[in-house]
Amino acid sequence: MGWEALGRWGEGVTRLEPLTGGVANDVWSVRVNGRLAVGRLGARSDADLAWETGLLRYLDREGLTVPQPIPTTDGRLFADGLVVMTYVEGGPPETESDWRRVAGTLRRLHQLTRGWPQRPGWRSSTDLLQAATGTKIDLGAMPPEGVARCRAAWARLAGRRTCVVHGDSNNLGNVRMTAERVALIDWDESHVDVPDLDLVLPDNAADLDDTAHDIAAQASAAWEAAVCWDDEYAVGRLAEVRALGDAFS
Repeated sequence: MGWEALGRWGEGVTRLEPLTGGVANDVWSVRVNGRLAVGRLGARSDADLAWETGLLRYLDREGLTVPQPIPTTDGRLFADGLVVMTYVEGGPPETESDWRRVAGTLRRLHQLTRGWPQRPGWRSSTDLLQAATGTKIDLGAMPPEGVARCRAAWARLAGRRTCVVHGDSNNLGNVRMTAERVALIDWDESHVDVPDLDLVLPDNAADLDDTAHDIAAQASAAWEAAVCWDDEYAVGRLAEVRALGDAFS
């Protein structure tokens, strides 16, 4: 149906201008009932969108600042692949202290979502030690030697407790800060995984020790290589994952 679905949010809803940052989706600023909001149109299934919108509502109730889905006139949180969410004000993190606040917010997310069910169709990094596909990941499309390196990095996470990870929290555009709070936006990559994947932050703001940081950084590079394969960014991330003959910490 495309953007025609925007009419489900009522008369006078206006699509304003495209927003940067969306790769898998078409993202625009919109105006709903006189308020600035964000519309995201993509090809995710209803089950996938129900997982995401349900998560955001839960996190809001628990006190985290996240975008909230705006219901259609008949009460649905999405329609025909379109989600409309509240616009979140704020600027990006700029200092080491800012990033430490981001790390604290992420750890609160991880604490609140222990044991959360997996996003429909997704796999965690440790699931991919056996599985070959999940949502945007297809290990069969990668060079076998690259897959082996990625799996060696993920194997170091095996046996750890899982929770919801934001999935793209070190992206400046996905953090909106004010003096009072830290907000995380763009939950399109969120899923259930090992929390370390969220904690590779500038200036090691999460205060990981050398071994923990190495494990997290290698696993994160492997994940982003697999998710984005095979564009230039993914090739660069795979180059950061150590060859099998190199020693791990």
